[in-house]
Amino acid sequence: MRYFLEIAYRGTSYVGWQVQPNGISVQQKIDEALSTILRDDIHCIGCGRTDAGVHASQFFLHFDTQVNLPENFSLRLNQFLPAGIAVKRHIPVHEKAHARFDATMRAYEYTFTFQKNPFGNDLMVYRHFKDLDFDLMQQACAIIKKYNDFPSFCKSNQGSKTTIVNIVDCYWKDDGERKVFYISADRFLRGMVRLIVGTMIQIGKHKMTLEEFDTGIKNKERFKYALSAPAHGLFLIRVDYPYIN
Repeated sequence: MRYFLEIAYRGTSYVGWQVQPNGISVQQKIDEALSTILRDDIHCIGCGRTDAGVHASQFFLHFDTQVNLPENFSLRLNQFLPAGIAVKRHIPVHEKAHARFDATMRAYEYTFTFQKNPFGNDLMVYRHFKDLDFDLMQQACAIIKKYNDFPSFCKSNQGSKTTIVNIVDCYWKDDGERKVFYISADRFLRGMVRLIVGTMIQIGKHKMTLEEFDTGIKNKERFKYALSAPAHGLFLIRVDYPYIN
């Protein structure tokens, strides 16, 4: 049988989703918990790769097993997982269902705050110390939506066969004390959202013009003053599949 798990995790303590030799990953903890409960050697496949420190309020993975799942499987799995990883549900799927390749849309949010939070939430949002021109940053979203090829926002040596990304939506929203960047697409390049946000910070600081931003994307250039925004402000918030509600 093949199953999907819908999970959420706080990425602060992990080197990212994918198993790596230099630290503990979310995938490693899931594999260990599944293998322990099912007494089977389980290696799960995620819907994508999040960088070290990036969070997910919705993330899907799949795994195969010949073992019947025990009663209260999701509850038992949560008992084996660290506090920063939570299983929401498990879903039986057809044998060729694939958590990565079958996803039709993914959405991210990046959150700014301008105030210190004494309860530790600064670990999950990016605290910025200077005012930014969000009107210009909102206009930059309209520019992004004109294009579908983004080598300007692709980490070097990331190994992708194509830099084509079909943007579904892209905008800034005001959430009281916070500003939130939302972007959704059929896929994302490695580090793409953080590079977009980092470049928009330069626009918000008036260190880059909208014309330079537009020309750079059009000409598929790397931006001279581009920054990668800190990982801890980024959340994967949604992943869509044609066969999962």
